[in-house]
Amino acid sequence: MVTISDQARSRILGLMKAEKRDHVALRFGVQGRHGGEFVYRLAFVEESDRAATDVVVDAGGFQLYVDADSAPSLEGASIDYVEGPRESGFKIDNPNPVWPDPTARAVQQVLDTEINPAVASHGGHVTLIDVKDGIAYIALGGGCQGCGMVDVTLKQGIEVRVRELVPEIREIIDTTDHAEGRNPYYQPAKGGASPFSS
Repeated sequence: MVTISDQARSRILGLMKAEKRDHVALRFGVQGRHGGEFVYRLAFVEESDRAATDVVVDAGGFQLYVDADSAPSLEGASIDYVEGPRESGFKIDNPNPVWPDPTARAVQQVLDTEINPAVASHGGHVTLIDVKDGIAYIALGGGCQGCGMVDVTLKQGIEVRVRELVPEIREIIDTTDHAEGRNPYYQPAKGGASPFSS
């Protein structure tokens, strides 16, 4: 299911020894998606933290636990450890599509090719969190988080363009906590109603 290179195995065993962590396993899973890529979690856990539904991989000196939800997205993935002038750390190569659902892939493509280049000029970015039942869940970051014009950007910009290019999407929901944004004077903009609302 998941392969671990000799370099990664050696580094993990070295960390376990340095921390005097006997009887631990390594938990590996998909934590989410950001910018069209998987976000992974990789952490030591006690062997007693193994869930009945975990996929267990004997990694040679320790066990790797993969939760059942992450397993389909990690089939065939590999963990390596690289150390060099340009990159250093654990590197994950994953052949699986970030969004197996074609509608989610289409929304991600609109964000990558049209929406994010446009909001980047203001220091912002839009992340697709999930797509369920015709609803795209997004989060806005950078200059978009806490911006007083966020409602207008969402309803008259992002939603219009995504729905135009991906007609399977009937609604976009912003999951961002805009009160935590950089703009301390956040006030929701007027006129941010969706042109699609009845």
